[in-house]
Amino acid sequence: MRTLTLDQALEIAAERNRDILRAREFYRQVQGRYVEERSAALPQLTLTGQLSRQQNDSQKVLTGGFIPTRQDTGGGELGLSQVVYSWGKVGAAIRAADIGFRTADERLRMARQGTHRDISTAFYDILLARELHAISRQNLEQKSRHLEEARRKYAAGVATDYDVLAAEVSVQNARPDLIRTGNQLRSTKDRLRFLLALEEDVEVAGGLDAAPETVPSYEESLAVARKRRPELEELRRQKEIAGELVTIANADDKPRLDIKGGYGRRWLEAGDARGDGQDWNVGLYLSFPFFDGLKTRGKVAQAESERHALEIDEAKQTDAISLEIRDALNHVREAQEIVTALTGTVAQAERLLTMAEKGYELGVKIRLEVDDAELNLNQARGNLALARRDYLAALVNLKWTTGVLGEGGLPASVP
Repeated sequence: MRTLTLDQALEIAAERNRDILRAREFYRQVQGRYVEERSAALPQLTLTGQLSRQQNDSQKVLTGGFIPTRQDTGGGELGLSQVVYSWGKVGAAIRAADIGFRTADERLRMARQGTHRDISTAFYDILLARELHAISRQNLEQKSRHLEEARRKYAAGVATDYDVLAAEVSVQNARPDLIRTGNQLRSTKDRLRFLLALEEDVEVAGGLDAAPETVPSYEESLAVARKRRPELEELRRQKEIAGELVTIANADDKPRLDIKGGYGRRWLEAGDARGDGQDWNVGLYLSFPFFDGLKTRGKVAQAESERHALEIDEAKQTDAISLEIRDALNHVREAQEIVTALTGTVAQAERLLTMAEKGYELGVKIRLEVDDAELNLNQARGNLALARRDYLAALVNLKWTTGVLGEGGLPASVP
């Protein structure tokens, strides 16, 4: 079994998490796309070779056998093709691929921040499950002590069989909760192991204690998110790419100028005659598909529509992020207030249980009062543990919604 702190878990996730690995592969794909598009602006070199034999006996009738009916030819050539002018199509394709690099960066940031959020939440879930399991175990141990005390009193003649039976029922009722919390603890550990892509079992080190942090305002958080959220930045890059795609589509029915040439050697053998020599050519080629049945116009309309659709997506994503920030801030404040309210409740509940148990031993308290005190203590401990977990998770979620998770804390003001 491997014991991990939160920082160690995040380090492992950065190297092994499947989402991050997939985002890195996407970056390599974009890199390959850039190399592919850049090749259109570079010279294209082609090496060709030829070796053939031709036999045509029908020529004997026409030439009386003076011209050989079999010819052997061969040769090799190095061809060159270079774009001179393409109405901005090649340049736009290269720029679009270059913008794709930055899009891939945002996709990787998105994967890293999402993984950071998931790992942190899973880590806090384990700490909460461990705390609840400990509370259930302590509750069962407490009720087992009450059962032993009831049996001793019954043997001494100061308690009835009803007291013993009630204590036994309390013990049995406490066991299912211990089983459930134990299974919950195992499930949360398995989820963390899955996120880390580890085969071995994991254990966590740490606690749910957290120092209160200053919560920024909604306006500050939204301003940061508009600059830092990778989803918005990716949409902006996609809009830039869409603009270049409009240029590419618009160039399809425009003039294009290319230089093409070749250099090589060829040889010819026909009967006893044989010859060979250099073979070269060079030319400037102009193509102008001035009418293509309005195909280009349709492609331009599609590209412009895609760009406008991305603008709508950006506005929609901004609205969704603003709502996420409001929810995240509300959850942080709610959890913080609950933690503050419950901090002293546990100590009071522990004191109340001690007083109830002492009074029950002295005969001035009844069993029901002890049970109530135990229930109040368990609820206070469980509620405090849950509130601390919710507060830590809410802070992580707030940093994720503003796009700064794992990249530094929330600034006090907009940078």
